[in-house]
Amino acid sequence: MPASRKTLILYSTPACHLCETAHALISPFLDRLEIDIEEVDISESDLLIERYGIRIPVLKFADGGDTGKELGWPFSAEEFLAFAGD
Repeated sequence: MPASRKTLILYSTPACHLCETAHALISPFLDRLEIDIEEVDISESDLLIERYGIRIPVLKFADGGDTGKELGWPFSAEEFLAFAGD
């Protein structure tokens, strides 16, 4: 039975150059890791602004994974791969 694809949330805002950099860094690995990415604009939610406003870009798996862990910028490709469980 094939593994189902996971959804990775990228918390960001429009015109966030660090978010664009983070997306470009992780993009080459997404297909191999069977991960879909969903960008969430934190500017549309007061709660998300409070939680992530000064930390974006932040990555988190939609299902929360086992721990609900997050990966905040700055991170390297190696740190992303460890976070993604590769």
